[in-house]
Amino acid sequence: MSESELDFHRKMGEKCFNAAWDYFDKKRRDANDEQQMLHLAHASRYHWTFVGTPRNLAVSDWQISRIYAALNEPHLALHFAESSLGICEKKGLSDTLHTAYEAMARAHAIGRDNKAAQNYLDKAREQLDRLTGLDEEDRKIYEDQIRETEAMIGK
Repeated sequence: MSESELDFHRKMGEKCFNAAWDYFDKKRRDANDEQQMLHLAHASRYHWTFVGTPRNLAVSDWQISRIYAALNEPHLALHFAESSLGICEKKGLSDTLHTAYEAMARAHAIGRDNKAAQNYLDKAREQLDRLTGLDEEDRKIYEDQIRETEAMIGK
């Protein structure tokens, strides 16, 4: 692939990822918004397959899992959470592992497997506690995601 093609994939991976979050963060999404959000998340993952690092791939799968969880699709949420976790474990991505654990917890929570969800929440929290050098803003975001998932199982 030429450098310009690689640059295109980098830019589109980022652009689609961020645009998917814009839809995710909308207070009221209609069916079209949800479809666009899914298309954008999958498109981002597609573009990262050409130029992304293992972290980009794991985070893309995490995003897709979060979106499927928001759409109450537990099997698809779990599928992409497992993919994110597999990449993190295989590539030793300790700085991203907590997000994969949180995705696993969320997928299990919407699938009504609260025991598995709590197990992965515990792992997410432990992994997050191990991280050093994480700025306060990012740590708060990750802690909020864990608390939000925990609330889904009534803790």
